[in-house]
Formats: sequence, C-alpha cells, structure tokens
Amino acid sequence: MNCTFCGKEILKGTGKIFVTKEGNVSYFCAQKCEKNSLKLGRKKEKVKWTAAYQKEKKVRLIALHKKEK
Repeated sequence: MNCTFCGKEILKGTGKIFVTKEGNVSYFCAQKCEKNSLKLGRKKEKVKWTAAYQKEKKVRLIALHKKEK
C-alpha cells in the first residue's frame, strides 16, 4: 500500500489510516505527510518532495519542450 500524500510505499505494521465520516480512506507513511495533508491543507501536486509533483513536473517539461519545437 502507498502513502496517499507522498506516494512512498508503507511497510506492513507502520503508518496510519485516516477514515472520514463520508468513508474516504487515506493512508499516511509519516506524521509529516499527515500534517501537510490534513492540518495544513496542502495539495500533493504543489509540494516538491511528493511523487505527484514529480509526475506533474515531467508532464510540464514535455509540454514545454514540444511547444519550443
């Protein structure tokens, strides 16, 4: 299973599961991810150390490269 925020793999027996009243389930590998997501309300696509940011950055660079040609 992977962390909902950063995308890192969570080892068995570690991490936290957060379930909302609506039934949405979030998995967190560390308190850092939990605070950034829940308490601070940050979006994973805008935080540089997350896998979602790296993926978004790659897409933007490819689009920029195609636009230059």
